Amino acid sequence: MKASELRDMSDEDLQAKMEELSQEAFKLRFQNATSQLENTAMIGRVKKDIARIKTIASARKAQQEVA
Repeated sequence: MKASELRDMSDEDLQAKMEELSQEAFKLRFQNATSQLENTAMIGRVKKDIARIKTIASARKAQQEVA
């Protein structure tokens, strides 16, 4: 997911997407541990998406505190 797409989302949508990605990351880690995961690169992609969401959320929070 691109950062520009995430910036267009509302705070509630970002929170929902964060929860969805956290659950997906758990499932991927579980599949990897049981040797059922074929594409291990998915774990990294999900982690990066979570980091993007956290970065955008913290930037919005900082902007609100300044204003």
